[in-house]
Amino acid sequence: MKECNDIREIEKRCLEEEALYQFTEFSQSEALKLGSFIYEKSKKFPKPVAIEIRINHLTVFSFYPDGTNKNNSFWLKAKANTVDMTQHSSLLFWTDVQLSGSSQEDKRMPYKEYACCGGGFPLIVKNIGVVGSICVSGLPHMEDHKVIIDSLKEYLNYD
Repeated sequence: MKECNDIREIEKRCLEEEALYQFTEFSQSEALKLGSFIYEKSKKFPKPVAIEIRINHLTVFSFYPDGTNKNNSFWLKAKANTVDMTQHSSLLFWTDVQLSGSSQEDKRMPYKEYACCGGGFPLIVKNIGVVGSICVSGLPHMEDHKVIIDSLKEYLNYD
């Protein structure tokens, strides 16, 4: 297990990312652009990454590149469920579980339905709040989170 200070740093970073990576508006057409952008960015990683974007519980973008499978589908759903339930990234939920010393089951978020790992990020519209999720699956969980953050940073033109 990582040191508590390392986890607190990840927790802080997750909250900063959620405050920073927000949209002024978001549509289904925008989901297609963003999902395609994430796919292009994910190609620099060593394994294929499945991608799903949901708006109001409706999957509006989904792509499973060659080399992904049903297992990725399970993780995408679990990560989206986690974002829906917590209104935060699935990595932030992971930090909460790690720091509390409890399990995700203790938090009434069973493994078969929720993910206690990186790779799910809230789709936030400024002055509105969380309207959906951006999820990826295919890499170790910290790298899944990185795929989303690196993509959003460039897509939203943040330095």
